[in-house]
Amino acid sequence: MREDADVIIAGAGGVGREALDACLAAGLAVSGFADDGLAGGRCRGLPVGRPDEAPAGSAYVVGIASPAVRRRLVALLDARGLEPVTVVHPRAIVAPETTLGDGCLVLGGAHVSSSITIGDHCQVHYNATVGHDTVLRDFVTVYPGANVSGSVVLEEDVTVGSGAVVLQGLTVGAGAFVGAGAVVTRDVAPGQVVVGAPARPTHPRS
Repeated sequence: MREDADVIIAGAGGVGREALDACLAAGLAVSGFADDGLAGGRCRGLPVGRPDEAPAGSAYVVGIASPAVRRRLVALLDARGLEPVTVVHPRAIVAPETTLGDGCLVLGGAHVSSSITIGDHCQVHYNATVGHDTVLRDFVTVYPGANVSGSVVLEEDVTVGSGAVVLQGLTVGAGAFVGAGAVVTRDVAPGQVVVGAPARPTHPRS
């Protein structure tokens, strides 16, 4: 990211506005939003344009929780020559020996513990916790208040719902969805949706 590049936030919904809060708190200049559904309007006083018209050379972060939508927008914006920026709210905690990939978003009150590896374009929402030695592959979403214990592996495109708990040492397979408030006590297969305490599968994600 060029030091003089303003940030464009892809997505002008709730997570996009929370991303704006994090950018402003971190001292990053935001020039506007990119959102097909709201293009031509304004959000929080900033212009909303189309993602396919975003200017090359700008920095961007995707403020949308869905991993599939994030992937689509990242591919589009990268192809246009924009550069991803990782945004960490200053009231989040990121401990030593933890690495964050490109385009990550860590919101206020999140606690990311020691020796964690976080891939590209992941999101850790407000008041979520991620324990020591955990690995988040690319495009993982950890919703508000979730608790991911130590030495967990969240494979690509996993979503952990609000208030959910993933216990120590487990693996959640690629594309799986952990429902809000679920307590994961065993490994989750790729593509599964699990709910309840203890968490049990419902049906595969389409």
